[in-house]
Amino acid sequence: MKYALGKKVGMTQIFTEEGTQVPVTVIAVEPQVVVQRKTVEIDGYDAIQVATGAVKEKRVNKPLKGHYDKAGVAYKKVLREFPLADGEDYNVGDEIKVDVFEAGDKVDVTGTSKGKGTAGLIKRHNFGRGRETHGSKFHRMPGGMGAASFPGRVWKGHRMMGRMGNERVTVQNLEIVRVDAENNFLLVKGAVPGPKNGLVRVRATVKNSK
Repeated sequence: MKYALGKKVGMTQIFTEEGTQVPVTVIAVEPQVVVQRKTVEIDGYDAIQVATGAVKEKRVNKPLKGHYDKAGVAYKKVLREFPLADGEDYNVGDEIKVDVFEAGDKVDVTGTSKGKGTAGLIKRHNFGRGRETHGSKFHRMPGGMGAASFPGRVWKGHRMMGRMGNERVTVQNLEIVRVDAENNFLLVKGAVPGPKNGLVRVRATVKNSK
């Protein structure tokens, strides 16, 4: 299984040798280090903790300092965990670089979507709007929400206005178009979740497209 933590740089386009335009998202994948290896015998499951990103020592709290010191690695800004498949072998101190991926690989990219704040039904759930004719007082309202005298209340889970965005989102089966090992960039076909400079997790896809 291939894993990496990256930062979304933004979107651009490239052209294939045949002249086809391909929209791509650029993801910066700095070299990252394995800080801890979790095992079934000790922790109940197989996983690795990966850290990346330079950070000033004063911005690292004491528990994390002890964690990094125990592993013998430099202090990092981001610490995340990836599950391991059977037979995979990573050790503390191993470095993961962008070249673990190759052009043509299919990956799943997970990030935090852009927060939209409080949104109404039309924007949040794509509801239809009311008439704009003279005298109408129903334009962007939610309409009826109850179900008569029974049950006499609004059903749980009913789509209403509320917070939109700022959620964990995974886009599956994206294709890696190019790997720039010299500059630590991944070029992934299509869009990935989150704003510019947002943290994303890139891993080999868990299901192949047909």
